[in-house]
Amino acid sequence: MGSVIDENRQPLLFASANCLPENKIERREDEDDKDLKTRVWIETKKLWHIVGPAIFSRIGTYTMNIITQGFAGHIGEVELAAITISNTVIVGLSFGLILGMASALETLCGQAYGAKKHHMLGIYMQRSWIVITLCCILLLPMYIFATPILKALGQPDDVAELSGLVALWFIPLQFSFAFQFTIQRFLQSQLKTAVIAWISLAVLAIHTAISWLFVYKLNLGIVGAAVALDISWWLLVIGLFIYAACGGCPETWSGFSIQAFSGLWEFFRLSAAAGVMLW
Repeated sequence: MGSVIDENRQPLLFASANCLPENKIERREDEDDKDLKTRVWIETKKLWHIVGPAIFSRIGTYTMNIITQGFAGHIGEVELAAITISNTVIVGLSFGLILGMASALETLCGQAYGAKKHHMLGIYMQRSWIVITLCCILLLPMYIFATPILKALGQPDDVAELSGLVALWFIPLQFSFAFQFTIQRFLQSQLKTAVIAWISLAVLAIHTAISWLFVYKLNLGIVGAAVALDISWWLLVIGLFIYAACGGCPETWSGFSIQAFSGLWEFFRLSAAAGVMLW
């Protein structure tokens, strides 16, 4: 008898559940839509807080290269071709490899920061400096012998020789990559991205002034344009390091440590794998 009563009640229960007022159903749907929009907006703000300054800094460094090529173009066609080839072919090859090697720091610093091992971020960054600097030394023959390499690739003699000269002056630029890329990832893992954008903006303005001074006022020609780019990239390194080491990252930077020289081989293997994947 009880089962009969239960069976008779079930349709009534379903009917009462399905007979909610339409205004309440619409209200629930509106609340769900508002909750979804709120969550999307919050996540979007968090995302752009990280990627926005990173995008701006990358655009700033790319713009510095464009400015350098623009000043070289005012000197002459051969100079424009030389600095473009040196920046695109010679520097571009090392740029991609070093950027990829530095990207390994994102994983290590992110894990250490999430595990609250804050002091390890600075040690990982110093290990990355050592490994990537050694890699830059191994890449030096590409800069030193740029002229015969470009001639073998079919470039005209005058362009290849001037490109080789510019490549020699770009050697300091290559070593700046080892520090600038790693410090950026060190700061990004701590969500300290705004300082990267502000420093990039300041250096971009300084680079324009230095290029104008060296090329037009001091008449240093294409060498002056290359040196201006070297100085600007190292100013980025100095600015980011001053922020990180002088109070900007008190938990993650405790000074230079001898621990940075331990585990270099494992660190090299991880960095090399990341560099080859991006390269």
